[in-house]
Amino acid sequence: MPNYWLMKSEPDEESIDDLAAAPRRTLPWTGVRNYQARNFMRDQMRAGDGVLFYHSSCPQPGIAGIARIAGSVQPDATQFDPASPYHDPKSTREAPRWLQIDVQLVRKTRLMPLAELRAAPELATMRVLQRGNRLSITPVTAAEWSAVLKRLGD
Repeated sequence: MPNYWLMKSEPDEESIDDLAAAPRRTLPWTGVRNYQARNFMRDQMRAGDGVLFYHSSCPQPGIAGIARIAGSVQPDATQFDPASPYHDPKSTREAPRWLQIDVQLVRKTRLMPLAELRAAPELATMRVLQRGNRLSITPVTAAEWSAVLKRLGD
């Protein structure tokens, strides 16, 4: 049985349109520098899991598309690149700290803004809506996944 996730991306860095334009409509999810989010990738994410692709830190945050996990977790190459804003000089190739996983577009959707998510009683427990939650990757329950898809008209 697949798991479901909400993955936040700043659209000026990687948007749903960037994902749609990528080869095989697939991009590596790099730059995660939070241990809890990294552990979700390492311990729970599997190929085929569903993803709500969420635009964050922008004028209109919200769910912008549906994606899936494509492939398995691997070391995040940006941690080794001194030119990358995600470079981690304490991480080594022998003992990498940070991971990445490929995300593949299923389809772009209408934007489901944060305000619409907050107004839906059936989504009240979504982690992205909880006060103080800043994680870039959060689990989504099967009921929340179904409720979002229903609101998107699927």
